[in-house]
Amino acid sequence: SHNTTTNNPAEKHREAIHTDSIHYDPDTTEPISCSLKSLDELLSWKRQEASLFNVATVPLASRYPPLHSCPRRTLVSHDMMGGYLKDRFIQGAEVETPYVFYHWEYIDIFNYFSHQMVTIPPAVWTNAAHKHGVLSIGTFITEWTDGAKTCEAFLADEESYRAAADKLVQISHCYGFDGWLINIENVLSETAVKNTGPFLRYLTDQMHERVPGSVVIWYDSVLKNGSLDWQNKLNDDNRMFFDACDGIFTNYNWTEQSLEWMKSYSAAQGRFADIYVGVDVFARGVVVGGKFETNKALKLIRKYEFSTAIFAPGWVYECHEKADFRQNQDKFWSLLSDYLYIHRPSSSLPFISSFCQGFGKSLYWRGQVEMKRSWFNLHAQEIQPLYLSENMDDGGWLRTRGCSEDAWIGGSSLMVEGMIPSGRSEVCARIFSLHVPLATRTFVSFVYKPPVGVKISLELKTIDGPLCTFDGMEEIAREWSFRPLFNRYLRVSLLDAESLQAPLQSVEGICVNDVVWHKGDGHTQSKVLLNATLRWQYPTPQVRHFQIHWRRPRGPDPRIPPGPLTLIGRSYSTLYRVVELEVPAAPGLIELVVEPVSREGFRVPEAQWGRRTLSYSASSSENPSV
Repeated sequence: SHNTTTNNPAEKHREAIHTDSIHYDPDTTEPISCSLKSLDELLSWKRQEASLFNVATVPLASRYPPLHSCPRRTLVSHDMMGGYLKDRFIQGAEVETPYVFYHWEYIDIFNYFSHQMVTIPPAVWTNAAHKHGVLSIGTFITEWTDGAKTCEAFLADEESYRAAADKLVQISHCYGFDGWLINIENVLSETAVKNTGPFLRYLTDQMHERVPGSVVIWYDSVLKNGSLDWQNKLNDDNRMFFDACDGIFTNYNWTEQSLEWMKSYSAAQGRFADIYVGVDVFARGVVVGGKFETNKALKLIRKYEFSTAIFAPGWVYECHEKADFRQNQDKFWSLLSDYLYIHRPSSSLPFISSFCQGFGKSLYWRGQVEMKRSWFNLHAQEIQPLYLSENMDDGGWLRTRGCSEDAWIGGSSLMVEGMIPSGRSEVCARIFSLHVPLATRTFVSFVYKPPVGVKISLELKTIDGPLCTFDGMEEIAREWSFRPLFNRYLRVSLLDAESLQAPLQSVEGICVNDVVWHKGDGHTQSKVLLNATLRWQYPTPQVRHFQIHWRRPRGPDPRIPPGPLTLIGRSYSTLYRVVELEVPAAPGLIELVVEPVSREGFRVPEAQWGRRTLSYSASSSENPSV
């Protein structure tokens, strides 16, 4: 729909006020994720003041086996340089070598950790976790002298601890993540420690009611007498906290004797899966394993049938060359793979992945570069494959890894590389393990680039193979050209054939608000820069992403044709912040355009795109008004 907005300068100022909050970068008005730093901030939190941009838009995907029936779970606690780095930019950032996690098939719970009091996971992390059926949890932490004062305040009585718990529940429900790690690392008074158990029980019960499937986990720190003394295991001194919530995350300085003792401890019986034995990847203190020997710790933990909490696996990024990140990340998780348990995506069709890891050297669309610059946006991460590294008995080897040198859609593809030993005519690389019912008629497609002399085929194995028939298959002629490279799988799709006939919908209800104008500085003073929030309506399960464009529309002289459509960026929700967009000097007329891209990767006809026209003029202060 074409609409023109005309406001006066006073309205412009009112609209701009919304972007002065902690949810926007003060320099650019980009939406950002942030924490709450004090008890006052927590208790005064209001849903109507929350950041709509930081609300996770991806529902928690089904998985097999479901979390509650996993006998040994894996939690990853992401603690990196204080948190909220480039991942705080909700619409992505220009980063050459970011830290990215993509071994989701191995883990069950992702914890975003910082030393701010209330750590709210950035929506990009929650969305990436949810796509893979992994829970995303925040952190509530108190530390040192200030932490003790905070605890005395919110644990003073039932009314106080319920007020704090209620806010934590509301925040998790509002932003769409799945629970909390509670980390109290300061001494508690007799009154405070007496109320800690009831606080945990109330928080846990309320979380389960408001956010089904959520978890509340206690960190091994404070004892039942209120002293601060890490036990490195579950025992009589900390079991009251374990009994009041969904699990305990032990400190890191345990020994095999600690695990052996816990195995026979009465409070642990029937709840081994709820005991997350902590492993510090940085190997601080006296620990088993750590660094590239973290597998030694996991081997022992699994021997005694406990879950594990892997703390700060970003060590592979922080302590090594950033250019070698992918290589070190893959090495680290490959070493752990024998002690990790794969869960599989479990949902109805379609199943689609281009293997994008959420960053790249360029942004690709159907094999062509759409935007040539380094980028990082975990919203764009697609379902990840099984990354494998295996050696064969007869001398051959096979490896899969992410590759940013080429892609189909997004920023990376899956490279399959290896050596076929003499005497073998073929090798098979396992790409996915899915728990997905196939449709009566299933459309399967894949896109790849083979090297000269190598033939590639897709093998689809089903549990009930005898019930399936394969006919009418044909290889669709390629209409694009490329030079031969290593084996690269670029995209795999399994679609219900009937869904390809479903009608595509139109973008509706598009509106523009929170408008802020900037003038260029220095030699760019004549430039006019537009910042504005676009919102619209569209059924998000049907869409892969939205392309946001702008152009100069036709007119007012009908002889002047419209300007070219220029891509601004991609949105993975029905919300987008236009930031520092250079537009023609005032007075002016521009059109903002929202183009849906279907989940199958098809572009929607232009007649169904959303449009909004903005006219603006120069006010007496030389700042345009809309």
